[in-house]
Amino acid sequence: MFKESFCVVWGLSAVFVLTGLLVIVDIFRLRRKIPSHSPRSIVRRSWHDRELKIVADELAVDLTQGLNSAEVLRRLQQDGRNELRKGKAVSPLAIFLRQFASLVIWVLIGAAAISVYLGEKADGIAIIAIVGLNALIGFIQEFRAEKAAVALARLAAPKARVMRDGHALVCAASEVVAGDLLQLEAGDLVAADARLISASALRANEASLTGESLSVDKTIGILSHTTPLADRSNMVFLGTSIVGGVAQALVIATGMRTELGHIAQLLDTAESGATPLQQRLDKTTRYLLWACLGIVALVSVLGLLRSIAPFEIFLSAISLAVAAIPEGLPAVVTVALALGVQRMIRRNALVRRLQSVETLGCAEVICTDKTGTLTVGEMTARRLVGGRRLYTVTGEGYSVDGVFLSEHKERKPADDPDLHALLYAAAACNDAEIIGDGIIGDPTEGALLVAAAKGGISRGDIEMSAPRLTVLPFDSDRKRMTVMRRQGNTALAFTKGAPEVVLARCAYIQDAGTIRPLTDEDRAVINQSAGWMAHDALRVLAVARRPLPDSRGAAEQIEGELIFLGLFGLQDPPRAEAKSAVARCRSAGIKVVMITGDHPDTAAAIAHELGILAEGDKVVTGRDLEKMSDEELAEAVKRISVYARVTAEDKLRIVRAWKVGNKVVAMTGDGVNDAPALKEAAIGIAMGRTGTEVTKEAADLIITDDNFSSIVAAVEEGRGIYDNIAKTLVYLLAGNAAELTVMLVAALLGWPLPLLPLHLLWINLVTDGLPALALAVDPIASDVLKRPPRPPEAQLLDGGFIRLTLLAGFLIATVSLSAFAYEFYLDGDGLEHARDATFTALAMAQLLWAFSARSNGRTIFEVGLLSNFWLFLTVSVSFFLQWLIHHVPALRSLFSLEPLSLKHAVAWLGLGFIPLAVLELRKVLLRRRID
Repeated sequence: MFKESFCVVWGLSAVFVLTGLLVIVDIFRLRRKIPSHSPRSIVRRSWHDRELKIVADELAVDLTQGLNSAEVLRRLQQDGRNELRKGKAVSPLAIFLRQFASLVIWVLIGAAAISVYLGEKADGIAIIAIVGLNALIGFIQEFRAEKAAVALARLAAPKARVMRDGHALVCAASEVVAGDLLQLEAGDLVAADARLISASALRANEASLTGESLSVDKTIGILSHTTPLADRSNMVFLGTSIVGGVAQALVIATGMRTELGHIAQLLDTAESGATPLQQRLDKTTRYLLWACLGIVALVSVLGLLRSIAPFEIFLSAISLAVAAIPEGLPAVVTVALALGVQRMIRRNALVRRLQSVETLGCAEVICTDKTGTLTVGEMTARRLVGGRRLYTVTGEGYSVDGVFLSEHKERKPADDPDLHALLYAAAACNDAEIIGDGIIGDPTEGALLVAAAKGGISRGDIEMSAPRLTVLPFDSDRKRMTVMRRQGNTALAFTKGAPEVVLARCAYIQDAGTIRPLTDEDRAVINQSAGWMAHDALRVLAVARRPLPDSRGAAEQIEGELIFLGLFGLQDPPRAEAKSAVARCRSAGIKVVMITGDHPDTAAAIAHELGILAEGDKVVTGRDLEKMSDEELAEAVKRISVYARVTAEDKLRIVRAWKVGNKVVAMTGDGVNDAPALKEAAIGIAMGRTGTEVTKEAADLIITDDNFSSIVAAVEEGRGIYDNIAKTLVYLLAGNAAELTVMLVAALLGWPLPLLPLHLLWINLVTDGLPALALAVDPIASDVLKRPPRPPEAQLLDGGFIRLTLLAGFLIATVSLSAFAYEFYLDGDGLEHARDATFTALAMAQLLWAFSARSNGRTIFEVGLLSNFWLFLTVSVSFFLQWLIHHVPALRSLFSLEPLSLKHAVAWLGLGFIPLAVLELRKVLLRRRID
């Protein structure tokens, strides 16, 4: 009596625990929707809009001597070391425990515990093994996740050259303080944010911080207070690099007070939240839990009304509840995602978090960077003007494959003196080098050198035949560069620079191979050509030359009376496949949004060419965003397709604005300024080639070829994976519904148990499990990118899902119960034979139904019986195993079965075909009704 009372109390406790779990989950979901407060930000001040003397006085530093050693120590103690705050260390144990943060996992653990308590140790061990395997795979995939803030610190320069006590010295970058005087030259990483004191031909690469694809010319002077970060030419910033020139700069901010430190703070506040798949599985699990509670309550009430012993009521109710849970679901989902990861690797997408595979499949918005993602990421000469002829240059990036076209005909430099002279001069006035498939030096000069190489002109050959004499370097005031060379007994000057500057110094023009005076008409045509190129967002450079009587003259003499040779129109061109990829996104119902730090005109030109920006649409800049409140932006994002000159904070606001509208947002990027937005987005996508370590660590997905079309391929894979998970879940739940119905109906009718616990375990592991794994790798449907994205609120258990699951489960249960009733009550072969018939008929029906489960609309013959070889193989193996346990004596005894005769095999297989035939007929009837 005590044992029976204890079991009743234990069963009721289990019901309350399950109910409590549901309540806790709902509370957790509500808490997850409440935005967390950002940590207190360090106040940042503007230093670019004041006189340098005022800045120096405020920092209490002598611009000729620098700080003294005692003052450096005091400031180190006061402000701390020049280091970014490190993120929390990632604990492997925490990552492992995170794999158990799903409600379905805890339900399975509870089911395993109950199974062991009831004596079904094999069932319990099998469930625990599935849960453990699922956790292990997830742990391996996510071990290196959540390190973005820690990786930020690795961008800091290890050493810095500073002036202190009137002397230059080298110190650790971490010891730089506000007020230090930095000495900078080409190749240096900037150790802190600093205001320029002096600069000579200084150029900085700030792409990782601002998104600007070109190197930035730096000058001294005062700028407007409202100058965007990307245009602060009198400043240099921590984490950027110097690509040319020399400078001295006054440090105004270190560590977390820098622009890079501000991004680190934003990264701390970014939260991606639960993925759509996690949300859907949680909802599905809650429905299953409520169903289990209902079953427990129903059986308990009926048992009490029929005066059944409490212990028997408890056993029946709990057994039925456990049987209703699809034990294989977590493993199947994990395997589907893991195999999808392998397929995506072959399509240049490296997944860092398993759940992100499916998330990308339901993306409704893709916010993408321009440089290197939609474009090649390498400056390219796209158009030339030589003499009076316009040339189009084929080929992309730094590849030397390409030709010159004019009037739809190929032009060879060897046969075109104007083209040859233009290309020769561009290579002669150049400091870059081509190394393999890349260049060393300034990207603009590299583009000129590659264009010359396409015409068979090598800078190396020029250096041999016309050695360099001297150089008049480019700077932001002169806006031109001149290289003087000795060719035989003649000195030649080759000049390139801004068209208006070079043209003003030209007196002659080469036209059709001859040199003649430059006329006003020529100047008008050249200016018009330069204007057309600039309108198309090409960076325009003019090239000229002249013979020199004496290479030792002043710059104004050397760069006067020039012979105009032509114009180069340079651009980072769109990738060849990007336009079609954008079109595929449009057909898939996905909005593509370009977010870039580049100039608005450049962004607009590329967006127009790719079909992202429609005629008449406006490019929104960072300044425009500053004028919008968060509420206004949340409404405006629906109509904006292109953003330019944006900061890291702007990108984060844009992603959050989309999320306010409950949209699933994917964000791509490669620079440090992209990392907070990547982490905030539902799925962050980093570029594998050009992406910084910070960006990659913040991302869920890394595109190894930096190609937007690979993102679209990943979307296709993600949608296919979701389809496979959905059809697998239908298959598993239909099987569980069939088993549950068989056991429940038998209990209600007072029949003996039609299936033994070992039969249920075999069906769950073999008949359900193996085909479910094969369904998880079903080939992707051809129309997957022609459907609109799934709404985030869409549920796995929608109306159609439930109807199909219940219909399939009902049909399978009906034929199984019919087999039991016939063999036990009509044929009178005994209980063991009746259980054999029920067990085999149910297994046959479920295995055959797996072929129909592949599609909800297409028949087996339309899908193809062998188009999923693994499914055909696993069903065949399962049939063989089902036959095997009937004929191996030890297994036959273990499962309480009899040898399978041909007569019974045909009869039970015939019963198994009935659900398949009905479900296939349903597809045909539904299609006719729709038509």
